[in-house]
Amino acid sequence: MMKASDLLVSCLEIEGVEYVFGLPGEELEALLFSLRDSDIQFIPVRHEQGAAFMADVHGRLTGEAGVCLSTLGPGATNLLTGVADAHLDKSPLVAITGQGGLERLHQESHQALDIVHMFEPVVKWNTQITEAEIIPESVRKAFKLAEYEKPGATHLEFPEDVAAQELDAEPLPIRPRVRRAAPDERSLACAVELLEDADTPLVLAGNGAVRTSTANRLRELVDHAGMPVVATYMGKGAVSDRLDNSLMTLGSGPQSEASTAISRADCVLAVGYDIAEHDPRSWNTDLDKAIIHVDHEPAEVYRHYNPDVEIVADISTVLRELRMHLDSATGPEWCQDLRERIVADVQRTPESDDPFSVKRTLPYLRKAMADEDVLLSDVGSHKMAIAQSFPTYEPNTCIISNGLASMGIAVPGGIAADLATDSNVVVATGDGGFLMNAAEIETATRLDLGYTIVVFNDDNYGLISEKQLTHTGEHFGTELTNPDFERFAESFGIDSYRPETWGEVETVLERVVPANEMSLVEITLG
Repeated sequence: MMKASDLLVSCLEIEGVEYVFGLPGEELEALLFSLRDSDIQFIPVRHEQGAAFMADVHGRLTGEAGVCLSTLGPGATNLLTGVADAHLDKSPLVAITGQGGLERLHQESHQALDIVHMFEPVVKWNTQITEAEIIPESVRKAFKLAEYEKPGATHLEFPEDVAAQELDAEPLPIRPRVRRAAPDERSLACAVELLEDADTPLVLAGNGAVRTSTANRLRELVDHAGMPVVATYMGKGAVSDRLDNSLMTLGSGPQSEASTAISRADCVLAVGYDIAEHDPRSWNTDLDKAIIHVDHEPAEVYRHYNPDVEIVADISTVLRELRMHLDSATGPEWCQDLRERIVADVQRTPESDDPFSVKRTLPYLRKAMADEDVLLSDVGSHKMAIAQSFPTYEPNTCIISNGLASMGIAVPGGIAADLATDSNVVVATGDGGFLMNAAEIETATRLDLGYTIVVFNDDNYGLISEKQLTHTGEHFGTELTNPDFERFAESFGIDSYRPETWGEVETVLERVVPANEMSLVEITLG
């Protein structure tokens, strides 16, 4: 006989869970002590949103579901934003929330909310565990669906009286992941014909292009066929930006040369593209392109994204088959002028008297980071600069939330990234997003982690100000005041820097990024 909470933890162990990020609560008492006696490390955090962001980033980087934990009521509602972020970013995540005893849920009671229905719109599947006997099936289903393409979030609610039940049971064994069927031969033939008949074919690499082994297959295809590649923000690194084929991301270039390339293209091969990340109206305005959709799911119904061919299968297998059947190499020469302008723009370092900006900081940051190092961006105006002007050479080395696009992900996300990889980790954030979850610096130092936090400070919600100025010529409701970030960082016992010249920016970044110690660098924007 064993307690239900012990059984649930045994199921997590079978799933290969290493970390559970969360906050304690009264209703979690049995589960917390079961975690204590397991091989899983429970990591107490400072806010449930931070716990969900950690699980989210863990899933993005490893392909295995990150696990976050909260108590009922306000703990669960705090968790919701990070869970929703994983849902729209297609990141595997399993959320577990506590709940009061079943005997009081039929009536209004303290902190009791209908969390299962609240989570329903932002998860692939969720359930309340009403009997201890269903724990093995519920946990197995939560992980299977979270990790199955397209991945996303699932949720389990665990009432405290169920957690205390005793039973004789064991976890379900893990089976190999479900694989998609081979691509349809007729659809493949149609796709090959469209690509070979095109004068200016182009690959649009989305979030799905950086998962599993897809990136390697995509690189082989574009090398063979010579097609240029434009990535979405979350597809960065699917193809190395060192390659002549790469036009970086949507919006890259001083006059958005990447967008110009798409406007010139007569055929777009969309690989793992998700319209939740980028509205296709921005690149298929005139509805004049042949579109080939390659993904694990059919395309969303959308006037500006109505593919001529849809190949719904394992993306990696589709790309391998396309490479085998494509004979002609078009070459990327038709957009080399655009590639040259993009490269010149992202590599340009500032003059000594130029004011500090995010874009001109990035060449120094890129120089300080190895190819395999991980840059995790928060959301704000700096995200746009990083997405468009930070060259990325390997998959999952530039992590950007662009589905839900939640502010506050960077500092907690850095914890998960540092735990998941042996590479150096840098998180870039604005002053607005930084203070949303800056308390997680304490979590990082308690775990003896070491990553670099770069805070771009403009005393403003800068992206909103920029958009208001563009639309109306003025801005309102966006100005902030901030603490002394150097002293703030030092209060957590970490080193901090506020460079005053571009030379100091370069020197500081080259010192702190490889150091494997917690540090904060404040860049005061001009």
